[in-house]
Order: sequence, then C-alpha cells, then structure tokens
Amino acid sequence: MGKLINIDNGGTLTDIVVVDGDDVVRTKTLTTPYDLSKCFFEGLRKVSQAIYGKEDVVGLLRDTDYIRYSTTQGTNALVERKGPRVGLILADAAGAGALQDSASTRELFSALVGERVAAVDPADDGDLDGRLVAAVNALTAGGANRIVVGMAGEAGAEAEARLRRIVLAKFPPHLLGAVPVLFSHQIAGDADDGRRIWSALLNAFLHPAMETFLYHAEHKLRDARFRSPLLIFRNDGDSARVAKTIALKTYSSGPRGGMEGARALAAHYGVGHLVSVDVGGTTTDIGATRGGHIESERRGRVEGVRVSFPLVDIHSVGVGGGSVIRAQGGEIRVGPESVGAQPGPACFGLGGKHATITDVFLLMGVLDPEAFFGGDLALDVERARAAVLENVARPLDMSVGRALAAMEAAWVERVAAGIREHCDIGPDTVLAAFGGGGPLAICTVAEALGVGRVLVPRLAAVFSAYGLSFSDIAHHYEVALPEASQAAYDAAIAGLTEQARRDMFAEGFSLDDCQLAPGLVRQADGQEHETALPDGRLPAGLDPDARCSATLSATRPIRHARFGSTGTPAEVSPITAGERMLRDAVGEARPVPLVRLADNPPGATGTGPAVLEEDFFTCRVPAGWRYRFTAGGDIELVRES
Repeated sequence: MGKLINIDNGGTLTDIVVVDGDDVVRTKTLTTPYDLSKCFFEGLRKVSQAIYGKEDVVGLLRDTDYIRYSTTQGTNALVERKGPRVGLILADAAGAGALQDSASTRELFSALVGERVAAVDPADDGDLDGRLVAAVNALTAGGANRIVVGMAGEAGAEAEARLRRIVLAKFPPHLLGAVPVLFSHQIAGDADDGRRIWSALLNAFLHPAMETFLYHAEHKLRDARFRSPLLIFRNDGDSARVAKTIALKTYSSGPRGGMEGARALAAHYGVGHLVSVDVGGTTTDIGATRGGHIESERRGRVEGVRVSFPLVDIHSVGVGGGSVIRAQGGEIRVGPESVGAQPGPACFGLGGKHATITDVFLLMGVLDPEAFFGGDLALDVERARAAVLENVARPLDMSVGRALAAMEAAWVERVAAGIREHCDIGPDTVLAAFGGGGPLAICTVAEALGVGRVLVPRLAAVFSAYGLSFSDIAHHYEVALPEASQAAYDAAIAGLTEQARRDMFAEGFSLDDCQLAPGLVRQADGQEHETALPDGRLPAGLDPDARCSATLSATRPIRHARFGSTGTPAEVSPITAGERMLRDAVGEARPVPLVRLADNPPGATGTGPAVLEEDFFTCRVPAGWRYRFTAGGDIELVRES
C-alpha cells in the first residue's frame, strides 16, 4: 500500500500530512496567497525532506496512492469579493428581486451581479435566438465575464436546456472570447428556484480562480509523474477529482476536514457529544458531533445565503492566534481583524505592530521563542513586549503583566462566548482542541464553559489536514419529481444512476465497485424530510401531489487513515524536558514542568501546572487539571474535582 498525502491550504498556513500505515509525518509552510501552487509544492518538498532525509518530491509522489486537498481559496474569495463580474438571465427581470429578500442577499447580489440582469422568456417563441443573443451581448457590454441562466418553475430545466442549445450554436466555446454561460440546473437539481439560482451565481463567481489554480497544480503533479488524479476534498465530507468538482462545494472545506477528524476522534474514545474548537490564525471554527454524526444543514448557508447543497454546521468566531488585541474605549477588544501570515504577530519580526494572543503567550513564558513552528521561526520577545505596551498596557494605564492577564481573559471569553452561542453544553460534553492555537488555553476555555474533559489529538496542529484522510470518492445527485409516484421515482433514479456511472467512470472506477444509496426528499409544512430508500420503494401512503425529489449517492470507498491504538496503558510518571518559567499578572516567574510529547510513552500522567509541547503546538495545563497520554498518543485533560 502506498502513502496518503493530505494538504489543507489555510489563509495563514498550509498543513501537509503524510500517512503511511501507522506512521504519520507532518509539516507546515506559510501560505502564499499570490500563488497557491508555491506553498503546495513547498509543503511537498519539506515533507519529503522529513521522510527521505533529502528533498525528493518525485520519489514521494511515486510512493503515494492518493493526494487529498482542501483549500480556503473559495471562502477567501467570497469574503474579499474578489472574482469575476457575473451576469444573470431570468425569464422575468423582476425575479431578481426575489433573490434579494434580506440584507445579506441584497449586499451579496450587489457585489456579484449588480445591474447586470437581463430577461429572456423561452415561453415567448418570437425570435428566441435573437433575444438570447441580444441579452448575452448586453450583459457582456455591461462588464459581465461570466453569465448564469436561471429559469424558474416546473418547466425550468426544459427551458434551460432549450436556451443552452442556442448558446452552444451562437457562442461556441472553442472561439476566442466566448463568454462562459452556466445553467442553474447543471449545478443542482433542487426544486427551489432561489436556492438553485443562488448556487449557480456563487459557483460562477468562485469557478475561474479555483479552476486556474487546481488545474495548474494537477499539471505540475503530472510533470512530477504522479499517476493518480488530485482529489479535491469538499464541504460534504467527500472527495472527487478536479474535473468532477463544483467550485461551490470547496467553500469551507478545510473546517469540514477537521470535523471528519473530530468524528473519528469521538468514535475512537466513545464520546457522545464532542464540541470541536479549531483555532487558526484568523478564526476559531466551532462544530459538534453527536451520536457519531456531524451536525450539518441539508441546505447550507454561504455568506448568509441558503444554497442547494449540504454544509457542515460550523460557527466561525473572528478570533484566532493572529487576531488583533487592542485597547478601545477603555476596554480590551479582540479581533475580528487579523494580522495573517504577513506581517503576522509582532513577535514574528516581519514588521507587524499589533499585539496578538501569540505575543501574549510568548511574554507569559508559555511559548519557547526558539522552538516555535518546529524551530523554523524564532520569536522576538522585545517586539512582542513593545506591541503589548503600545497597544494595551499604556492606553489602559496598567503594567505589562496585568495587561497580559487581561488580554488572555478577553481572548478566552471571546472563544467561550462563541461556543456558548453555537452549542448546547451539557454534563456529557467533551471539548476537542486542535489547530495550531487550539490547545494553548483550552483548559481555561473549558473552565469558562463548565466542561471538565478535553481531548487534544497528537496531530492537533494539522488535524484538519489529517481529517481529509477519512473521506471517500463520492458524488451526490438530486432531481425533482414531476409527481410522487413509483414510476416517476424509478425513472428519476435510473437517470441519476446513469449520471453516476459516467462520473465514476471519469474518476477511474466502475459503478459496480461503488455503493449506491437512493433516497427521497419530501417537502411538508415548510420543511424538508429526507428518507433513505435502500430498496428503492416509496413509502406507503405518500400523497401523489407532494413535492418530492429523488436523491442518489454513489460512493467508492478508498483507504483511510487509522486512528491510533486502543486500550488503557498503565499510568507512569511523565518524562520532563526541564522547566518553563511562567509569568503571572504581577510579573513574577515561576517554574513549571515542561513535557515534550515525543519523549513520553502512552500512560504518562501528571498534574498541572505544566506545559505540554509538540513541534507545532503547545498546551498549557493549569493547576487543578490532570493530563494523560493515551494509547494512541493523544492527550486527555480532566479537571480534578
């Protein structure tokens, strides 16, 4: 069996994890937003150096079966509103108003489409060809460089197919300057016109940049003689090759990787309700698994807009390791502004002037200035001190020590408030802390929430990347039924099965080797109810006039990572690597044990205060907490009563 490579491209850092049986090698590199292929291949070079003792990307790719990749590029493009100018063709231009039924939809429509709306009604046969050509020309003259066609109603799919034939004849794609035209029913079979058209608009906006980078990366992989297609991890928890991936489904895919890892973590440790706290450079992503299921929405929201596809229910709080902490109005404010990777926190020494929680923990003594980022990035204590003094201590007329304590308290409360807002915390709730900054203050966050147990995966710093390795190759389909009858359902499933056969053939698999899961979505009382139909038979008593859709999932299982050892090892005393001098609010330094994960066997158990350290993350254990290294090398933290 070959290796599995997982790459999670975040806004600040790009994480690379290579799984080879029970062996896992991981590294990080700074994200290069101006050219994502640069950090992609820099990560491969770094991890090949760690595996082979020299840079050997070709050798690494030769020994690899699958590369799974997730990226925040789509998320960032929407946040920054950086993308093509989109035009929209509807049957009636007044339909654009129905797409703007809230402040968030109005703002997003204005940013993506604006006034670039045209009307072409296929029901009016008078010179349909001429009217469609005139509409396309008017939109392109108005600045549109991508066009979406969205026809509403039960005949919408047929109307779009008719218009598509005209577009292909009048604007053949092989001609220079042909404007890409996207038809909403190509994106989703959702019977809800608003969701489907919004999905097409968002996809048209995200597609160009995603396509350019991903095909460029895939071509470079082929040049390096990688024999398998690059697999793109999606926000539904599955993967597919570039040519079979819808750009919109990459939105928020990185956090979904963390949730796939969290689900595996919960199953491994028998946790019924696990709340994940993924602290990155800019945000903290909060999600939950309950009873082995990731909490998600069947029709997710993107920038406040409801779309046709499922999205994991993740709440992002604008606070992370690089969030700006400052004095404002006599109070300490945290975020949502972030310093990013460039210039980064003041302690990075790259020109940053703002104070962050990274600067705080450096000055408190929790972080080692010589060991940060695996020793690849030395931290500047004096620059951190100057930033805290200038931005917080001096404006609030307090000592640096008291400023540090207040800054940490404000940061912890922002994270805890985000968890309270999004999750129901009960006596059975366990926190999982990951991301580079997740473990740092997780015990203090847990105390604020009244939670007494925390899990920190040994791969916490790259856990979202590691979570990608629990995905399979899969495609999901939906089509509205003309009537809720068995005959209509059978015909729909037959059509979806043929579509799945073509898609899986393009993935390199026979449909006979895939798992098929037919289902039904029924609308009633303003809600959607999804039912699995393994035998393909509609439920008895179904109203023939009910609005229903047939669904089909086609899954080709591929190899996953294994989630560590099981069992309860005997308790042993921890092996310490010296002491770390932690400073309190009055500036006094006290020694606490420093415990390196790499030095300690399963079963090593101790009590706080202590600092647990790994190459890419640090966990501070306060007094009143007990830590234990599990059989799989993860950290279990329990608050002592």
